Amino acid sequence: MRPPTMPADGNMSLADHLRELRYRVVVALIAVTVMTIVAAFFYQDLLSLLMLPWHQAQEALLAERPGQELQVANIGVTAPLTLAIKICAVAGVVVSSPLWIYQLWAFIAPGLLAKEKKWALAFVGSATPLFLAGVAAGYFVLPKGIQVMLGFTPESQQITNLLDLSTFLNFMLRLMLVFGIGFLLPVAVVALNLMGVVTWEQLAKARVYVVFGTFVFGAVATPSTDPFSMLVLAIPMAVLYLIAEFLCWINDRRKRKRGAQTSDLEVTT
Repeated sequence: MRPPTMPADGNMSLADHLRELRYRVVVALIAVTVMTIVAAFFYQDLLSLLMLPWHQAQEALLAERPGQELQVANIGVTAPLTLAIKICAVAGVVVSSPLWIYQLWAFIAPGLLAKEKKWALAFVGSATPLFLAGVAAGYFVLPKGIQVMLGFTPESQQITNLLDLSTFLNFMLRLMLVFGIGFLLPVAVVALNLMGVVTWEQLAKARVYVVFGTFVFGAVATPSTDPFSMLVLAIPMAVLYLIAEFLCWINDRRKRKRGAQTSDLEVTT
């Protein structure tokens, strides 16, 4: 349960990198597991919170269509237990996000210079609120999506919308995690830049394609056909990418200045 010692020259072997990765993954899994167990004590409250978007959509739909029939069902003998485990597990992932995001940074940090570590720590420090903001955006967008989808039920027919509770909550939890991961786009971009994988010039050339891709991703990932849900995910992702691109420009500019100063010093020597 200890990471490998960093060599004096800062170069780690492949075996050391694998041991480091194993350590970080184990610590992250322990954090998620502990938070999952804690979440189990608040399962009823979590279930009520997750069902709130459905009740909001139900009220809005019934206000428009008083005769619409909506029912919720939990199908299967093991469905309640499976549902409880999934809800608590996702809650564990969300609540423990500061810990596993830090483990991700700690795995990348040994390969960065001291000044770059400060940049990475400052930016990854914003990863937790970004992830939580994405989860919250997915949660608040859902009632509108449910209302739009159920609105396709023909009014002229006596059709009862029977909601499978397990399927609905699985869909909802996946949506919230997709929003949360989508909001982590700038963290990934800056981390790749700090590691020297991508440069600002490459990011600038790919800007149009990335922005277009965020809207495509928003259209695919959101549950409803209305443009509002897509924009809630796509616009923040596009703006965050532009912010990340600006930070990468600053980092590359600083690297060039540092390289120029080193070359001048060598020439003078």
